[in-house]
Amino acid sequence: MNRDLRQWIAEVEKIGEMQHLKQAHWDLEIGTIYSIINSKGQAKAILFDEIQDYSKGYGVLVNALGSPLRVALTLGLQPSSEVTTLIRSWREMIKHIAPIPYTIVRDGPILENVHTGSDINVLEFPAPKWHELDGGRYIGTACMVITKDPEEGWVNIGTYRVMVHDEGALGFYISPGKHGWQHREKYFKRNLPCPVALCFGQDPLLYLTSSLEIPYGINEYNYAGGIAGTPIEVIEAPITGLPIPANAEIVIEGEALPDDRLVEGPFGEWTGYYGSSSRPEPVIRVKSVMHRNNPILCGAPPARPPNEISFFKSIVSSGLIWDELEKAGVPGIQGVWRDTRFWVVVSVKQRYAGHAKQAALVASQCHAGAYLGRYAIVVDEDIDPTNTHDVLWALMSRCDPASSIDILRGCWSGPLDPIIPSGQKGLNSRAIIEACKPFAWIDQFPATVEPSKELRDKVLSKWGERIT
Repeated sequence: MNRDLRQWIAEVEKIGEMQHLKQAHWDLEIGTIYSIINSKGQAKAILFDEIQDYSKGYGVLVNALGSPLRVALTLGLQPSSEVTTLIRSWREMIKHIAPIPYTIVRDGPILENVHTGSDINVLEFPAPKWHELDGGRYIGTACMVITKDPEEGWVNIGTYRVMVHDEGALGFYISPGKHGWQHREKYFKRNLPCPVALCFGQDPLLYLTSSLEIPYGINEYNYAGGIAGTPIEVIEAPITGLPIPANAEIVIEGEALPDDRLVEGPFGEWTGYYGSSSRPEPVIRVKSVMHRNNPILCGAPPARPPNEISFFKSIVSSGLIWDELEKAGVPGIQGVWRDTRFWVVVSVKQRYAGHAKQAALVASQCHAGAYLGRYAIVVDEDIDPTNTHDVLWALMSRCDPASSIDILRGCWSGPLDPIIPSGQKGLNSRAIIEACKPFAWIDQFPATVEPSKELRDKVLSKWGERIT
């Protein structure tokens, strides 16, 4: 049986990580509450109900993946509040994930309400205006945008921002190079409409998977099925035929036409800036709206880090980069931490001259780490890559700027990068930083001022309950 969002909420209630709020307003109030709880770090998930201007039962769920326990629950891992433990568990899972093809069923809760023609009204859902300078209301933040390659026939699911223009039109911005963007461009180059299905409420596992850097050609439903250990049940959407989750909360179908554009944005992004400004972007003309009774809209608006998105994506992308490092033949990896997309730290046990630089170069350019990075830092095995204080200490004491830093130019970035002037190509540079003890004389490097592991363990065994 496939888990749906409501079962996930019930599981989160049991572990005491769900909060309920009523009477919040969709216009900035929900978004501001979300911003406040994210600034505290690892807060509870919040389910808003009785939202002002809307009927009871039309809910908005935020901060679903904002704690280690909820990420572990979503992925089916052993519960842990330790980020490092969670990354290691996720990395081990990655090694054994075998995609399971989705299965098509004929019916599901998503078909409880189906609207077409004059019955279509996207504004029946309490899509928030999240940030003060946003160009409008964004229904798509923790969403799944479903497209199909017109040449190769494979289905892609990505998380791209979706803006409400009016009752029957949605704007969807996709960063150049993303798989959904590639699909859309193939249709447009043939002067054909691009069919799109959009899911706005689902098991957070599907949202998490749609947010990952899954390799080209792999269906995210199948990858999610591999994580869950069971095929994801989908229905062929009535108009586009695209596969949609049978137990989704809200699904909208439509098509984007090659020359149909409306101004989209600005929108507060994960970089912490309104990096992409506003410009004419493709429009989805809505053909059908489906939803469950009392539907729940999922929201995860990006904002200045730290936030829910930077937290859970750091965990899952760190595991993916670790896996790609090992597949590329880089040995001795002790840990990986990708803090937002800008910063990736790799901990290695150095084995040969050039080992640290090799790790940094691969981490900065592998599929899971290439998009919009800025710094790739390699540290020794005694440094916890998730601990910013540890990393900065290594950077200050083990990195010689003249000999330990290299710059890569012309790397993959995009319009969301705040450092790229408007209208210029989506390219940036990367700093490759070796914050390790110099391998040539590593045995002579000054000893660290801290207790040995043996002494630490001995003292903790005697004093632990009183000092921890």
